[in-house]
Amino acid sequence: MQQAIEKADVLIEALRWIRTFRGKITVIKLGGSVMEEQRAITHLLLDILFMETVGMQPVVVHGGGAAISRAMQKAGIQPRFVRGRRYTDEETLKIVEEVLAYEINESLARGIEELGGRAQALNFRTKNVLFGRKLVLQDENGEPVDLGYVGEVTRVDADTIKELCNQGVVPVIPSMCLADDGSGVKLNVNADTAATAVAQAVKAEKLVFLSDVNGVRLRKDDPNSLIHSLTAEQARELIRQGVIDAGMIPKVEACLETLKHGVNKIHIIDGRLRHSLLLEVYTTKGVGTEIIRDGATPSNGA
Repeated sequence: MQQAIEKADVLIEALRWIRTFRGKITVIKLGGSVMEEQRAITHLLLDILFMETVGMQPVVVHGGGAAISRAMQKAGIQPRFVRGRRYTDEETLKIVEEVLAYEINESLARGIEELGGRAQALNFRTKNVLFGRKLVLQDENGEPVDLGYVGEVTRVDADTIKELCNQGVVPVIPSMCLADDGSGVKLNVNADTAATAVAQAVKAEKLVFLSDVNGVRLRKDDPNSLIHSLTAEQARELIRQGVIDAGMIPKVEACLETLKHGVNKIHIIDGRLRHSLLLEVYTTKGVGTEIIRDGATPSNGA
């Protein structure tokens, strides 16, 4: 009986957040080592299905770097990275399209449907929703850096995404885009920046990054030093102090930029933790780091 009462208490705790976020869009970015663990993916898809069932409107944006690298090696192509981006020539682009836009994208949508939900893979042979241009970076001398077919998102078909959400269908979007100049050129896009572009375009309530760590930590190698809630200014100060460093810097900077465009909260959580999405969204404390606007009231998990 006590166990049953505790289960009821959990549901009552979740009730507040279920009512608060009913009918609101949450963009969920899948990527990293999470994509390599089938059990973790299954639990995440269950979480996403739960969110849709109780009235939230989840949108999935995903990468698939490890699978792409494996396919490249199988094809005898050595992966090469320039300034943290995968150099994408024509051969690499074909592999990225096949693995990311079709195999992974359609597998995730199929996984949600096999669990009893409804999902739509939004790729080049169904309905593309991301448009952009070639990404231009500069080296330390100000000279352009050649990245091949690597792009940045400049336009999102937000109407299609919202329409699917309103129909109870989970949109599943790969991190690729079509050139917005009508040329039909396809471009490889960083999944974090694709997710932020989608979140901004649909004016999402939340953007959740599923990471390989449990969030922002005071001490990089100590998971127990997790910071549950940060304002934008506090996050900037931690970057200045060097507490947030290396690969976490671009992720946090993307979060700060997204807050400026109307998204209310960004969460960074460990996607390998079973049901981490539900624990972060539907419990008061949460299991990761939330980043909120300056002056907003922290609420940790929600």
